[in-house]
Amino acid sequence: MKSTIRNMKAEDAQLIQEVAKISWNATYEGIIPYDVQERFLSSAYSDEMMARRLDHSLMLIGEQDGILVGFANFSPVNDDGESELAAIYLHPEYQGSGIGTALLQEGIVQLKNVEKIYITVEKDNLIGKSFYDAKGFKMIEQFEEDFDGHMMQSVRMVLTL
Repeated sequence: MKSTIRNMKAEDAQLIQEVAKISWNATYEGIIPYDVQERFLSSAYSDEMMARRLDHSLMLIGEQDGILVGFANFSPVNDDGESELAAIYLHPEYQGSGIGTALLQEGIVQLKNVEKIYITVEKDNLIGKSFYDAKGFKMIEQFEEDFDGHMMQSVRMVLTL
């Protein structure tokens, strides 16, 4: 099995949308109501948003044997050397295979002069939280936020490079 990390191309949008849906539904089952998930996914991963992510952020693709199985989305580095890791999602069958780590590492390489990477993760997303803990992210705050009418417990974390 050969895994590769590369930058997104426009034709990857539909596969990214599929991975986002599969991984979201698996990760947030029992945490975020299904209808709230579906509304979020249809807006955040619409064709228009995919084009915007491609043009205005760093979108990395993780492939296993040529099949798109995950992605990571980083904001551009700001003047303070900070970037936001907006998303890192893997198809559930490929979690734990090293692709998430490779996506994070490639992001760090491509984000010139990045000093801090921030992420917000749902407190009950134990898979995500343990991944970030293992990579050296530190919790800076916990807060409640209204996510499309669903109150969510969020954890803000930072990786200092």
